[in-house]
Amino acid sequence: MTGPNAATAPIRSFLFVPGDAPHKMQRALAAGADALILDLEDAVMPDRKPQARREVAAFCAARRGQPGPALWIRINPVAAPAALPDLIAIMGAAPAGLVVPKVDGPADLARLSHYLDALEEQHGRAQGTTRLLAVATETPASLFSLGAYAGTTARLYGLTWGAEDLAAGLAASTNRTDDGALAFTYQMARSLCLAGARAAGVTPVETALMNFRDPEAVFHYATRGRQDGFFGMMAIHPDQVAPINRAFVPTSEEIAAAEAVVAAFANAAGAGAVALNGRMLDIPHLRQAEQLLHIAQHFSAPGNEA
Repeated sequence: MTGPNAATAPIRSFLFVPGDAPHKMQRALAAGADALILDLEDAVMPDRKPQARREVAAFCAARRGQPGPALWIRINPVAAPAALPDLIAIMGAAPAGLVVPKVDGPADLARLSHYLDALEEQHGRAQGTTRLLAVATETPASLFSLGAYAGTTARLYGLTWGAEDLAAGLAASTNRTDDGALAFTYQMARSLCLAGARAAGVTPVETALMNFRDPEAVFHYATRGRQDGFFGMMAIHPDQVAPINRAFVPTSEEIAAAEAVVAAFANAAGAGAVALNGRMLDIPHLRQAEQLLHIAQHFSAPGNEA
């Protein structure tokens, strides 16, 4: 999927799994996530990265062609010494995509795409098969390029954001206000990531909620993300997957309202604005309704039930 209006539905849930824990990777298959992120970066200590590469490559190779969640891999930052060894170890196992952390800007993805061109050819894969999801707000420099991803690479699936590494990069003692809300800088990073993804025509993905023991909090956070325009969310624990999946499927009330909007425009063929339930609606409202119905249709199809 190259954007919210592409033919295939977005990935609702990306579940992180440590790459050096094969038993956790195996258990994660049953969590119900649309995609797993097998982590070679922060979840793995430096001395265990070689082992993690072997475990992740073997796991992906064994799952190749089998039903289940899409297998993505979080590599180390493109500029880090560990990145090339990651790619060399894993690309033969044909992951669905790579999560790219601590991206400073589009140049990092262009550089990575060149590496992938060579590695896909080496392993007999079609060019561009490996998609990229950039974690696009983790460095101070990254905030100044969030509107510049359009046309960077056709591999780009989407942009996501994070507040923890950004706080460290800014030498902040916290990224929260006294009442527990995100401080302005991190709210800004979230909004710019969302707008930047939309501007580039790719999928915006909400960041993970650190509180994994409260499924209702996860549900409400994910629902807020969908309402704001995100098309999926990260999970750091299997217990977060079900509420995330539920939040990113439109409700029956939302479906009925969207169907009413589409019907109103259909009954006023050629009109650029219609009245419905005391409101004036125009073409952006129609597009929102059509988009919601596209997602709902996917998840109501046989085999795709939420």
